Amino acid sequence: MLTLLKYLLFSIAFIAVLIVVARLVFALPPNVGKSSHALAPATDGPLARTMTKLAADHPGLSGIASLHNGADAFAARMILADAAVSSIDAQYYIWHDDLTGALLLDALKRAADRGVRVRLLLDDNGTTGLDAQLAQLDAHPMAEVRLYNPFNLRRLKLLSYTFDFFRLNRRMHNKSFTVDNRVTILGGRNVGDEYFGTGEVALYVDLDVMALGDIVPHVSADFDTYWNSEPVHPAGPIVGAAGEADVISGLVGKFHGSDQMQTYVSVLAVSDTVSNLTRGALPLEWTTALLVSDKPAKGQGLVRHKDLLVTHLGDAVGRVAQKFDGVSPYFVPGTEGVDNFAALERSGVQVRMLTNSLEATDVLPVHAGYAKSRKALLKSGVRLFELRRTGAPQEQADRIGPFGSSGSSLHAKTFAVDGSRIFVGSFNFDPRSIKLNTEMGLLIDSEAMAGRLHSAFDEGLGGLAWEVEKRGGDLVWVDPQLPGEAPLTTEPGGNFMRNLAITVIGWLPVEWLL
Repeated sequence: MLTLLKYLLFSIAFIAVLIVVARLVFALPPNVGKSSHALAPATDGPLARTMTKLAADHPGLSGIASLHNGADAFAARMILADAAVSSIDAQYYIWHDDLTGALLLDALKRAADRGVRVRLLLDDNGTTGLDAQLAQLDAHPMAEVRLYNPFNLRRLKLLSYTFDFFRLNRRMHNKSFTVDNRVTILGGRNVGDEYFGTGEVALYVDLDVMALGDIVPHVSADFDTYWNSEPVHPAGPIVGAAGEADVISGLVGKFHGSDQMQTYVSVLAVSDTVSNLTRGALPLEWTTALLVSDKPAKGQGLVRHKDLLVTHLGDAVGRVAQKFDGVSPYFVPGTEGVDNFAALERSGVQVRMLTNSLEATDVLPVHAGYAKSRKALLKSGVRLFELRRTGAPQEQADRIGPFGSSGSSLHAKTFAVDGSRIFVGSFNFDPRSIKLNTEMGLLIDSEAMAGRLHSAFDEGLGGLAWEVEKRGGDLVWVDPQLPGEAPLTTEPGGNFMRNLAITVIGWLPVEWLL
């Protein structure tokens, strides 16, 4: 027994020494980033002229337009980038090296070629395959790229977790795209084909808002806070020097002549979102909006609970009186969350939540974390809905906005309160969003937007989701559109191996990671 104990202690000490050595050998370059700040709002160009007038006509208010459709959300970013005259500040958790990622990188480069100052801030967890392209953009005299919590290794990046896990486990989940300090897009979408409805991967059903007016300088100031923070490093010393080849154009060239490229060329040609904006014809709701954001130091574990987004968001929402309808693709409430939702139900508040079903989820461990809480949530009175893998007919999908797509996985992060306010952003109801990742979003005073979300639940989500019920101690899955039909008594998308994995993961002490 003593020999075994000595062996274990020696092994632990040896591993600790290896971790220390690895951190020294693969240490990040010194953080030599210089401070910079958002430029003043542009005064030239059609965007600036229109927005100056609109803001003057609505002092102290923000103009909000929802971007439910993925193609429109992509076109809005592309056309805004092409319309920029002074600055683009973009901040994302994931930027893929696929068609939409290539086209948006090319749009940023073309803007820099015109003399527009471009700042691109990416979480390094989502930059796989783009080092050469980021190096090229960073080398441009009018552009700079920075990385949040960068990985020590560029090849076999995941090996960095073995010796720097606790830092790399904290990521920047924020998403914003701000042009000329006049207009911004923020919400749940990253940059990649699945977020904009193209390519062979399953579509992520998502939600963004375009905003102008009073809220924009707040988003720009928040971007500056991140850009100049300690966890953010200049990309150049990490991704390496740019080569001679135009690798951004080369990445775009991979898709030339493809049906996918032709589809998105057509999308850009017919989109009228930005042209309507510049003509003052885009339907905007002028209202008050509050930006809620984590501090970048959360990525170092240096933020107290009272300073987290979840705390500020709860304070901003205040007392919920009648109804709370939420959408969270990764819904892991845990014991504390179950207690909080149960307290709302006891106070007379109707709580309804939509998340991914097992058949629609793209992260099985997260579903395992959610599945542990289902019976307790249902017992407390919370109504649970799970997005189906195959959506309803298109006419039903159109009717309920952000939830309609065949073969889709839910990715929107939003909730509505009492028919008067709605949150749109990057925040999930899970431990990772609460404690580990940085998040951001807008709390918008809008009876129209909140009412649409409430109505979607009232109408049973148009056949796009199962409602989970507890009958006789067991769970069943019911189609809200067909209340008389016999329910499913086995979980949609389940099989022996997946059900076993969910059970085993549920036993493990990993909920804090989900």
